[in-house]
Amino acid sequence: METEFLNTAIEAARIGGGVLNEWSSKFTVSEKSPANLVTEADFASQQAIHSHIHGRYPTHGFLGEEGLVQEADSSGYRWVIDPLDGTSNYVHGFPYYAVSIALEQNGELIVGVIFDPNRNELFAARIGSGATLNGASIRTSTIEQLNSAMVVASLPVAVDPTDKAVQRFLTVMPHVQSVQRTGSAALNLAYVATGRIEAFWSTSLKPWDVAAGALIVQEAGGNVSKLDGSNLDIAVPSLLASNGPQIHDELQGILN
Repeated sequence: METEFLNTAIEAARIGGGVLNEWSSKFTVSEKSPANLVTEADFASQQAIHSHIHGRYPTHGFLGEEGLVQEADSSGYRWVIDPLDGTSNYVHGFPYYAVSIALEQNGELIVGVIFDPNRNELFAARIGSGATLNGASIRTSTIEQLNSAMVVASLPVAVDPTDKAVQRFLTVMPHVQSVQRTGSAALNLAYVATGRIEAFWSTSLKPWDVAAGALIVQEAGGNVSKLDGSNLDIAVPSLLASNGPQIHDELQGILN
């Protein structure tokens, strides 16, 4: 069944990405503001994704960024959907945003898919079966020295300079080769999984931001936890994802 669920998630993610591409072309021809358009694009993507999955599994639960809440039946299956992760990037035409879809059963993540419609890159995982990028197996990077690592932080929207998230960002800077803020948690996690960056952390994310990516990182051989090292809970805004235990432990010590 998990293979069937994964295939459904892949299909739905590509559908959602197609919707985002269609809407992005309207930004230059409409008199409506980008903010209005991106809201419509978000809803349209989520509706298309939900329609595809719900059509296959009408008794499953759903949790989506745009107000989508449906309770699961006794099977405990719940789809966690972000129809557009990286909204600000999308509005500005900055090509770093994605569709993120996960499936959990009784709270355990079992399927995760992230689709980048700009690069046509689809990251996917199902529990116990590894992670892939466009069907090819992926692994996290082998870098173990923090001073050779590229890491990414997620900062809250309209963050105040005195916010702890900003202080963590500045504190990490001297210890790593590079620290970035990119605007898409889903892609950040996908990039940890495929070895493009070594770590990503945040204290301001929602369940739909991290659900798919957390599983993909784990299945690619990486480490995922709360910032303090305890077990990840997607309902709690505390995340540290890395390529492996050494960088994970070092970053955890610096961030806490």
